[in-house]
Amino acid sequence: MDKGKTPEEEFVKIIEKQVQKKQKARNKGREVLLGLGLFGIIGWSIAMPTLGGIALGVYLDRRFATRYSFTLMLLLGGVVLGCLNAWHWIKEKSKED
Repeated sequence: MDKGKTPEEEFVKIIEKQVQKKQKARNKGREVLLGLGLFGIIGWSIAMPTLGGIALGVYLDRRFATRYSFTLMLLLGGVVLGCLNAWHWIKEKSKED
């Protein structure tokens, strides 16, 4: 016990420290969840245009017999579009923070 402090004041100080620790841990947990959520959004923003490009490419390859593969071209286009989309999400999120 510090000199000049009553037991009640010491007790309040201990409780305040515990509350601060709990709030810090709760905020850290939220940061992790927000990071995982952003990671998921970025993953989906790349995956969906890529899969859409593949599906459209397979359809076009079956429909039209050409020398070039629509599937490969649209796969690449989907990846590029997805990466641009992910870059946009990251840019917007960093503006918020």
